[in-house]
Amino acid sequence: MIPSDYPWPPLEDGSRPEWTGSAFRVGGLAVSVLAYGGGGAGWSDHLTQMHEELAGTDHPIDQASRAWALGALRRHVPEGSSVLLELGCSSGFLLDELRAAFPAALLIGSDFLLEPLERVAERVKSVPLLQFDAVRCPLPDRSVDAVVLLNVLEHIEDDGGALRHVARVLKPGGIAIIEVPAGPHLYDVYDEHLQHHRRYSADALAALARAAGLAVIERSHLGCLAYPPFALVKRRNRRRLAAHPVVKQQIVKASIAGTSGSGMLRLLFRFEGWLGRRISFPFGIRCVVVCRRPSEAAA
Repeated sequence: MIPSDYPWPPLEDGSRPEWTGSAFRVGGLAVSVLAYGGGGAGWSDHLTQMHEELAGTDHPIDQASRAWALGALRRHVPEGSSVLLELGCSSGFLLDELRAAFPAALLIGSDFLLEPLERVAERVKSVPLLQFDAVRCPLPDRSVDAVVLLNVLEHIEDDGGALRHVARVLKPGGIAIIEVPAGPHLYDVYDEHLQHHRRYSADALAALARAAGLAVIERSHLGCLAYPPFALVKRRNRRRLAAHPVVKQQIVKASIAGTSGSGMLRLLFRFEGWLGRRISFPFGIRCVVVCRRPSEAAA
């Protein structure tokens, strides 16, 4: 049975929201998205719409990303009623898959942008949606069984502060599933245009998680098999960092559109997904880790 007694945080005016199963009830009114205020995260509604138009739901790397996250949840989150939070749910594509894979869970989608959440609310009626800044997360301590952050931390200047909130809201033994772009030396016009503060090494990501109070229990990469041509393109695009913003936008759009429909890339990621269930990859396009908040006894 889906949990119905989650302690939703009060709004700024002190109102206590109640989730009805299809909307929030606040002071007698039906509200599709609870708004707790935004912040300085590096993303925009324009970038969300651009990604939806060019990549849609089936870009090979995004499909591989969601498949990895779902696999990690199935390995580490017990079946039955759970509270699963996607931090930075953007267009809600993963929420659709989580809802199908975990029908007994209370899913919560969040983002710091209100406009995309309102569009998601029109399509995904049964998932509560919250707007807040990840470094000022209003959710109660120890109230979530798993948090998923796919390509979120690179957009947050204080990524360590965001992870400390993740650790805070997780129940003891709870799971954090994190993915970020790999390779600090590959930062290029794509990263700049998409408002990435940084790219990560696997060691740096693991250290950041440990500093937030999380234990790293799995680490690997996505896109290992596609890494050689990817790295060549990134190195070429690094030389365009001084280009005009219009030129940079054209480079980014061409990159997304050019890889979105690649059947070869799709097959490569499917094979890598199968192989990744057996081994960890030492390098790739994206770093991935699974972390656990230590139990009370371990702490």
